[in-house]
Amino acid sequence: MEITDLLIHTKEKKASDLHLASHNPPIIRLHGTMQPVNDTLLLKPEDIKQMLYSIMTEQQRGEYERELEIDFSIAFGSEMRFRVNAFNTINGPAAVFRTIPVDILSLEQLKTPEVFKRLTHLHKGLILVTGPTGSGKSTTLAAIVDHINSTASKHIITIEDPVEFVHKSKCSLINQREVGASTKSFARALKSCLREDPDIILVGELRDLETIQLALTAAETGHLVMGTLHTNTAPKTIDRIIDVFPANDKPMVRAMLSVSLEAVISQALLKRADGSGRVAVHEVMLGTPAIRNLIREGKIPQLYSLIQMGRKMGMQTLKDSMFELLNQGIIDQATAREALSTLEEDEEPLPASSQKQSASQKQSQPQQQQQPAARPTLAPVQTQRSGNESF
Repeated sequence: MEITDLLIHTKEKKASDLHLASHNPPIIRLHGTMQPVNDTLLLKPEDIKQMLYSIMTEQQRGEYERELEIDFSIAFGSEMRFRVNAFNTINGPAAVFRTIPVDILSLEQLKTPEVFKRLTHLHKGLILVTGPTGSGKSTTLAAIVDHINSTASKHIITIEDPVEFVHKSKCSLINQREVGASTKSFARALKSCLREDPDIILVGELRDLETIQLALTAAETGHLVMGTLHTNTAPKTIDRIIDVFPANDKPMVRAMLSVSLEAVISQALLKRADGSGRVAVHEVMLGTPAIRNLIREGKIPQLYSLIQMGRKMGMQTLKDSMFELLNQGIIDQATAREALSTLEEDEEPLPASSQKQSASQKQSQPQQQQQPAARPTLAPVQTQRSGNESF
């Protein structure tokens, strides 16, 4: 079987990933579930190696042989694009192909909270989109960048490894750089970026101390910087950034974050109750004066309480976002329990029914009871009522 046949099958099934592993059948991930393409087809190591080499350049083959792993992206015409990670196991070569949508979904199509659009009007500061691998961080950032590209005249520079969504300049000028192909590293590209007259800088991943430090500096010097981290919640994101730095530098980093941080968006994808796909849940923390003070003082555990109290400004917790979807029947009890079990700060058991959850929410937010009870309102509707408030 040719690699193109497997990738076409992945695209037709609308699967998120294709897995190739030696002595195993090809497997796709469909709506979060691993499904073999053909149980009887066991891939030999030489088969996988031949498949990979058929889509690699000579330079990529050399790097794969030398480093034993490599990241790159491939495109077949204008309809299929994939992010590829090729690696080696004790059984032989293996690879994972992540489907990259050719069409960039809008914020409306993604049904994101209304506060996301407010963030696109910012001129400087730091916006972080976080979550585990495969949680849709790149899709969210692509939608934010596309909204800016469609509504404002800016110079946007992206630094990615590899480039996933390909943007075409509309109202804005977009330059996309790929680590390995058009720059040596995130840090080197960021240093150069500050001399390239950018308005907005997107960093694909804040993965090391130097990159994080440069991103904070860029945010402080009048640029809007967007990046991703592999953290589950907004408070954990702040902890992760601070913990990267040596002990002597932590007060300085807290001070820099308290000045530059505009928003942390933590998200996850959950299975829909009807089995039709997955839906995103979001935790949103905005850089309000109270949030900034807690960060400056190192009182990170108290951030969660301020997020809960900031719904009028557009903030929400992952738990609240999950409960909204549960009350609407978009996700089921089992999915919500599994998702909540991954959040370390959630020690309370999930209520036995969505009715109990709704009552608990209303008790904690008495002012929201003025809204009609027949259909629970999502955070976007609530933020629209206070869309003119600054943060």
